[in-house]
Amino acid sequence: MNSSEQYKRQIMNDLAQGDSEILEDTATSGQEYANFDDFAQRSSHEERRQLFGRSLHPDRIPTTQMEPELQKAIAQIKPNERDDVARAFFKHLKQRGLSDRDLERQLGLSTHNPNHMSADDVTKLASFAYHSHPDIFQEVLAEQPGIIKFLSNPVVAAVVGIAAAKWLGNHRK
Repeated sequence: MNSSEQYKRQIMNDLAQGDSEILEDTATSGQEYANFDDFAQRSSHEERRQLFGRSLHPDRIPTTQMEPELQKAIAQIKPNERDDVARAFFKHLKQRGLSDRDLERQLGLSTHNPNHMSADDVTKLASFAYHSHPDIFQEVLAEQPGIIKFLSNPVVAAVVGIAAAKWLGNHRK
C-alpha cells in the first residue's frame, strides 16, 4: 500500500471513529461509522450531498487533479455501478437540456447507452460534469458514493476528510 492510500485510509478511519482530536469539544451523537462503506450506506443522501458539495468543487480541487483521480476510481468500480453512475449523470444533465446523444457527440463517447459505456466514457461524462456542472457532479456522488473510496490523491482525500470532520462536528450534540 502506498503512502497516499495509507493517508486516505487513516483519514477515513479517523472520520469513521469521530476523531477525538478534531472533534474533542463535541459530545458524541451515537452516529459513528465503521468505515467509508458504512458511512456511504447509513448516511442520508442529503448528508452526503452537503458533504460533497462543500468539498468536491473545481474551486477546491482543480480539474487537472480531479480528472486522473476519476479515471482511476471509475475503472475500479463494478460494471453495474458504473452503469448506475452513467445513468445518473445522463438523468441530471438531461434536466439541464443536454441530451444523451448530444453528450455522446460532444464528449466523444463510444455510446450514449449507460449499459454499454466503458470506464473511459463514464470518466469523460464525470469530468464534464465536474468542470461544467459541479452541482450535478456532487449530486451524482451523493447518489452513488462508492466512487469516493477509490479516489487516492491525498489532496482529494484531505478535502473530503476536512469536510466530513466539519460535517460530523456540526451534527454532534
